Amino acid sequence: MQKTQHNIQADIEAIKNIPAVSHILEIVCRTTGMGFAAVARVTSDAWIACAVRDEINFGLVPGGELQLETTICNEIRQHRQPVIIDHVANDPDFAGHHTPLIYGFQSYISMPIFLKNGDFFGTLCAIDPKPAKLKNPAITGMFTMFAELIASHLDALDQVAEAEQELKKEQEIAIVRDQFIAILGHDLKNPLNAISSSAQLLSRLNLDEKGGRLAKIIKDASFRMNGLIDNILDFASGRLGDGISVNRSSDEDHERMLTEVIEELQAIWPSRKIKASFAMAQPIHADGKRLAQLFSNLLANALNYSPVDSIVEVNATSAGGEFTLCVINSGKQIPAGAMERLFQPFSRGEVEPNQKGLGLGLYIASEIARAHQGTLKVTSDTEKTCFTLHFQNNVAQR
Repeated sequence: MQKTQHNIQADIEAIKNIPAVSHILEIVCRTTGMGFAAVARVTSDAWIACAVRDEINFGLVPGGELQLETTICNEIRQHRQPVIIDHVANDPDFAGHHTPLIYGFQSYISMPIFLKNGDFFGTLCAIDPKPAKLKNPAITGMFTMFAELIASHLDALDQVAEAEQELKKEQEIAIVRDQFIAILGHDLKNPLNAISSSAQLLSRLNLDEKGGRLAKIIKDASFRMNGLIDNILDFASGRLGDGISVNRSSDEDHERMLTEVIEELQAIWPSRKIKASFAMAQPIHADGKRLAQLFSNLLANALNYSPVDSIVEVNATSAGGEFTLCVINSGKQIPAGAMERLFQPFSRGEVEPNQKGLGLGLYIASEIARAHQGTLKVTSDTEKTCFTLHFQNNVAQR
């Protein structure tokens, strides 16, 4: 019973949230000349007023209840047909009916309201102590249209409620999933660091050619895995919060950090040529760790997607209150379709067998640029591809 009462209260609230209902009841009274109109929720054991217009002091208010057996709506619920009475005293079917005798009306009209799934919701009804001319196409058509309109609104509200419930469920699942990803990524860091450190120690031993090659493979793989985990952690934290956070400072040696990224990647790609040009006329106001992460993603991407005998160029300038970092590589032109989604998560261009990843690197880089109130843009033609980071470098913000 408690559940039924809860559902009925929800139905009353649903009707209350349909602005058109009050206008419908006003139009019904004005058009028919009747003094009482209502939208009633009718179940197998209750008649409840959801919305009321009372100009004859009938005494019902929204939430008010009539004994079900005393209403004609109970019969309508069973035979699912409208009931229209111009004058009770002259009507052969209702002249002696108990409902007019109990409530003292002479004119009555009640139109059933059916939901989209065919369920009977209730009625749109009107009564008056005086006779009224109701049995004509204009009045019955109006009531039919209004009943269908109310049902349509109720169905729409149900669909919105279901969609909101589904969205809430999906959001809860997404939060749990992202938390799992964050925890997993964090816990993978320790064993991965152990593998990387062991590979570093092995590479310093007097190994034969095969052993040295295996140690390098382990070291390179651990570097790539570390980058993947960093990207996954940042992706998860960005989804859980308001994006990637940065702690900008002008006190760090940002040029040295950029150089260390080049040295680290050069060690992984020893046969590749990286040409760097830095012109730092003023300190960089940035988060050094995040700037290095962005640069590492861009440089690794350039090394991955350019011919092995080509040169990757890096240009960085800091002057006039602006900072610009460009990473340029030769190779295939990025297709127009890929350009449109290049900075979206899990989006990648044409992938060669040795170019593996989750497609998060450029997305994370773009988020780091955004966190610095900057931009990360790309241009690509048949000769070269250039990724450019740019942001305002107001050192006074330190």
